[in-house]
Amino acid sequence: MTSRLPEGAPSWRGWIADHALCEPPALDGEGRFDRAAWLAELGTADALVCLLGDRVDAEVLAAAPRLRVVANYAVGYDNVDVAAATARGVVVANTPDVLTEATADFTWALLLACARRLGEGERLVRDGAWHGWTPTLLLGAELAGATLGIVGLGRIGRAVARRAAAFGMAVIAADTRGVPADVDGVRGCTLDELWARADVISLHCPLTPATRGLIDAATLGRMRPGAIVINTARGGCIDEAALADALHAGRLGGAGLDVFAAEPAIHPRLLTAPRTILAPHLGSATTRTRVAMAELCISAVRDVLAGREPANQVRVRA
Repeated sequence: MTSRLPEGAPSWRGWIADHALCEPPALDGEGRFDRAAWLAELGTADALVCLLGDRVDAEVLAAAPRLRVVANYAVGYDNVDVAAATARGVVVANTPDVLTEATADFTWALLLACARRLGEGERLVRDGAWHGWTPTLLLGAELAGATLGIVGLGRIGRAVARRAAAFGMAVIAADTRGVPADVDGVRGCTLDELWARADVISLHCPLTPATRGLIDAATLGRMRPGAIVINTARGGCIDEAALADALHAGRLGGAGLDVFAAEPAIHPRLLTAPRTILAPHLGSATTRTRVAMAELCISAVRDVLAGREPANQVRVRA
């Protein structure tokens, strides 16, 4: 969303609050986002509130010479070239903290649905193919005593780990930048150990060059037979073709995916993969969380345009 204060508007906060969740104005004749039209509109924009699917790169920044702030309506900001924005003096902000609990809850929804084969069971009932209880129907995995492996022990990763105690799971965690410190009952380990030991692997890492394709054919080959893979981070962290191959071959116990590499497109073999739960990027999708995310974007725009540093500013990684 581009933002330029209209004549007579009472305040940035009021105007942005009225417009922050509306559809982008740059739409083609079929209602699809038109990047060329969007770029043409950016010349007079002082602020940009963007969604995680909006690519804010050097081309966008060059088209917006007045731009002072990019407020990304997401905690992840792999869609924004932060270094290029910083070089032009444009502040980048995101929406941390407020979506932690909602995303952790949804991670567990996917985990439980995979472990107990809920998706398959629901389809069986809806298709009229359930003919009554039998002892071996859709046998799943128990979580008590199993090991949860978390990749990325940030805010959301820690929130997911806290919930594991209620299910009697041991928790280990790894990171591409090294072995995390042991904290709150979570034992730090290497990625190699995590692949080999975890019964459930849940991704909570940002999408970076180090994490792109982190789970690939080689990684999948090192996992325990019957392991479950959960991803509520970014789709690009998984080689979707390799994951689909592993699922079709029966090497995994399941996969719960809320994010995909080329959203909204999904690898066709994932659509037909067994023991797979696919969700349309719902991790933070509660009313309270989405409103709080909008408020953070509003606050960031207001602060920058008033000459203040926003609390949730994103800085160039060292």
